[in-house]
Amino acid sequence: MPASPASPRKTPRQARARATYDAILQASTRILQRDGLEKLNTNHIAEVAGVSIGTLYQYFPGKDAILIELIRQKRTQLRDGLAAVAESAADQPLGTALDALLHVTIDHHMRWPMVGRTLDYAESFLPLAEESAVFKTELVEIVAGVLAQFAVPQPAAAARDLILALNGLIAGRLTSEQAERDAIFERAQILAHGYISAVKKQ
Repeated sequence: MPASPASPRKTPRQARARATYDAILQASTRILQRDGLEKLNTNHIAEVAGVSIGTLYQYFPGKDAILIELIRQKRTQLRDGLAAVAESAADQPLGTALDALLHVTIDHHMRWPMVGRTLDYAESFLPLAEESAVFKTELVEIVAGVLAQFAVPQPAAAARDLILALNGLIAGRLTSEQAERDAIFERAQILAHGYISAVKKQ
């Protein structure tokens, strides 16, 4: 039976295999950031990664599997970053916790802005609908958990609103410059603090 396009062919267990696996993913990230999706193909990835095409196919059945793994890694990084904020939120004022959530989200999306936009687009044609729904639910639950610690009314609804608004604020940004990050953070801070303040007054 052929490997699923949604799964790597082989999970690396030894350090050398892990290094090769990571090199393939890092090469794919560099290509996406520099040249976009149209230049991403297995031959080009293997060349940039410094591995043979045969070695690449030992780990991934094709380009789609690489894209899916990049999306999964990207999601895991964001989820883990937000979860870390949630764990320490009880020891902070609400405003500080909100700012921490904003920093994690903005830094995550703007670290490799072209890659992020490309992977967001790739989700539309990859078999990830179920995973995407679960991931979005997890993000809402994490943010809602933070808001609930501060007695924000209807925390799940507030979390969904904040996530949608922040995604809209970041969408289309093509630079990772610190000045742009700072400007977006300031706008996001006004949006998030103002919205949560209004919700708490209801």
